Order: sequence, then structure tokens, then C-alpha cells
Amino acid sequence: MSAPRVFFYVQHLLGIGHLARASRIAGALAKEGCTVTMVTGGLPVAGFPGQDVISVKLPPVAAASAGFAGLADQHGTPVDQPFLDYRRDLLLDAFRASSPDVVIIEAFPFGRRQMRFELLPLLDAIDAAKPRPKLFTSLRDILQQQKKPGRDEETVDLIDRHFDGVLVHGDPTFVRLEETFPPTATIADKVAYTGLVAPPMPPEPSETFDIIVSAGGGAVGRDLIRASLEVAKMMERDRRWCLIAGPNLPDEDFSALGLQAPNNVQLVRFRRDFPSLLKRAELSISQAGYNTVGDLLVTGCRSILVPFTAGGETEQSVRAERLEERGLATALPEAGLTAEMLTEAVIEILAKPKPSSHSLDLKGSERTSYIVRNAV
Repeated sequence: MSAPRVFFYVQHLLGIGHLARASRIAGALAKEGCTVTMVTGGLPVAGFPGQDVISVKLPPVAAASAGFAGLADQHGTPVDQPFLDYRRDLLLDAFRASSPDVVIIEAFPFGRRQMRFELLPLLDAIDAAKPRPKLFTSLRDILQQQKKPGRDEETVDLIDRHFDGVLVHGDPTFVRLEETFPPTATIADKVAYTGLVAPPMPPEPSETFDIIVSAGGGAVGRDLIRASLEVAKMMERDRRWCLIAGPNLPDEDFSALGLQAPNNVQLVRFRRDFPSLLKRAELSISQAGYNTVGDLLVTGCRSILVPFTAGGETEQSVRAERLEERGLATALPEAGLTAEMLTEAVIEILAKPKPSSHSLDLKGSERTSYIVRNAV
């Protein structure tokens, strides 16, 4: 089996989950000898992508709001057409320079519609290339359910006309694509389930905390961190807490929270050893993002999940509910979450044993690498 040149596009707009998952897949491809050019277009995140890929960083954009309406630059200023044209041209130049055998586009066309200004021209460039590279979309297991008429049909049309495969990074025994994308049957011949993209069992942590609170990228996790801080103040002080606020939490919010933290609470923006911390923690409190849940499934840590629902988001709620049904987590609503509600849940969960083992497929990185290499 040949080791191809892979061109991997990923755009994170709010959290860092898309970037983390794509980086893990890119690392698995590089490990098998592939030359991976990873194009990123979001706000910089330390450590991503990894050192085993060729990194192309486009001028960064982020979602202008939690509802993903509009694009803004790294200073929060709405971007204009010349900016978008410049990004598009840089992306197309990078594609031509890499001369790939395989192109992977994360999320699109199931998501990232905001990036059509550069992705539709990229699709045209791929189709015009000689030889034409294989084209895959890299997709998490649960999609945001569309409420706007015509969106699903547009997605199917783009898949039919341009894509060779749809890589669904999930276990079909946990959730199937058609449950959140009803017209899956029309593209079923292109769909392949890879298993969840999860890390290996982490090493032992360098320090131990009893309760780990994490807010993903931090752009929308302020209320969860604040409520958890209040819980830490109310409960006995012999438990150590680590509150991971995320790199995108505004500085003023981070500083204000830090001033309120008691001695048994460590407030940080990021912990590279997050999975290791979960391995020895008694409890995790977090949103229900894909990568965080993967870490929880690997380590077997007790968990309270508070799924992100702002702007009509549904993906994390579905994930949290499925895990709760299997006895692998406890789900609490984001809307109306109070410190008293969270305290009650923490006390109840700490009195229970850790979750039982599960049979979910967590080998998504390796399986994705195999499918991509086998396509050449």
C-alpha cells in the first residue's frame, strides 16, 4: 500500500475540538509514512497541528458570535471581501504546491458553510487537477441538525458531484449518521464509519486533582467555569480542583475568576496533560464535545456533562443523552445551570462507583489512516 501525499483542511471557528480531532488523524497518517500538509484557518492554538505535518496557516478567522453568524478576524473585526479573496488565493496556492494524492476537508459540506467562499473554489481546483486527487470529508459522528429548508439537499448534491467518500468518525452502535442527517441513504455507498477518534491510554499525571473542570476552547464555557468555582467554594476544602478555562476565554473573565479562586482551586487556561489528569481524577465536569468525551471514554473517569446549546446547537445534547442512557455520564442542562444544582450532582456522583466498561470503537485515527491510504 502506497503512502500518499495528503492535503488536510480544517477550520475551527469557536472551540478547538475540530482542530484537535483533525490533528490526531493527521498524526496517524504521518505515522504511516504519509506526507501531510495541514491547512488551518482558525485562531492559533499552542501545540496544534503537530510537528509531524507540514503546517500552512491561513489568516485566521473565528465565528463572530456563539451562533456562528458571520466571520471575524483575530481582533474581532468583521472580515471584508478583499480579506476573503486573499485567504482563498492562499488556500488554492497551497493546494497546487502540495500536489496531493488525497484531499480531506473537515466538516464541509455538512458544516462550515461560512467557508464556501474558499471551499467551493477548492472543489473546482480538485476536479480540474490532473491527476485528480481522491476527496474525502472528515465528519464527527453527530451533526448539528438543520432547520433551514434545502440545506441537506445541497449537502447531498455536493457529495454526489465532488466527494469520493464520507469518513464518519463514530461507532454506528452508538449513533448512526442518518439519525442526525436524514438523507444519508442517498449517499450510503460513500459512507464509512471509522470508530471514534480517541487517544491512547495516557501516562500517569505529574500531579493529581480530585475534580477536573474543562470548558473546551473557552469561548462559550465561562458560565460552566463560574458555576464550578462556586461549587468548589461551597464544598469541603480537602478536595483539589483544576479549572481549565480554555485559551479563548476573554482575559478579563479569566482574571476575575482567578481572584475568586480559593487555595484548593487551580485555574489555568490549558493543560496539555488533560487526559492524564482524568486518569486519576474522581470526577470530570465539562461540556459534551467530541474530544473531551473521547478522553473520558478512554480513562473511565466519572463525568458530569453540560452540553453546549447556545445558538440552537444540538450535537452535544445528543451525545450527552446517549452516554447517560449507557450509564457512562450524567447530563445537566446548560440553560438555568446553578451552583446548587451542580453541587447536588457532584455529591451524588462521587458516592457512586466509576462507570462500567464499554465496547465502543475508539480506533478512529488508525482506521481513517487505513481507508485514506487504501484509496490511492
